[in-house]
Formats: sequence, structure tokens, C-alpha cells
Amino acid sequence: MTRDAGPEGRAVLLAAGLADLAVTTVASALGTVLDTVGGLLRRSDAAELAAEAEHDLLARGRLVLDRYAAVPPAHLELLARHVMARENHGG
Repeated sequence: MTRDAGPEGRAVLLAAGLADLAVTTVASALGTVLDTVGGLLRRSDAAELAAEAEHDLLARGRLVLDRYAAVPPAHLELLARHVMARENHGG
């Protein structure tokens, strides 16, 4: 494909570049994970390490759910509280 291929050509080149970057990143991450797992399996305290990892993941999961699953107070409820606070303070 030539360098001056027009908008469609640019889109194809950008998509191909992005796909190549994604594949390279995933391959690199997978290699790192496999190296790490191999090292962990050779450790004598692997069971304790796995238990700590599970505990950390559970705590992280709780934090994520608390952050994103919590229902914010209703908008009208907030307005009503604001009005009541004004009335109580004479304003």
C-alpha cells in the first residue's frame, strides 16, 4: 500500500498498526505471565502465596463493587435535603 493512499488507506493502516500493537502487547504480557507462573510454581511457599493472592483479589473485588455498584442517592432526595437544611437554618 502506498503512503498517499487516501483516507481509506490511512484507516486500514491505522487498524493494522493497532492490531499489531495489540498482538505484540498480549504476546509480551503472556510471556511475562508464563515466566512468573513458572517461578511461582518452583517456590516452597506457593500455597501461602496463592492464599495471599486470593485474599488480595477478594479485597480488590470488594473495592471495585463498592465503587461502581453503589447506588447514588436520588437527585430529588438530595434537593429535598438541601431545602430542609435551608429551612432549618432560616435561609
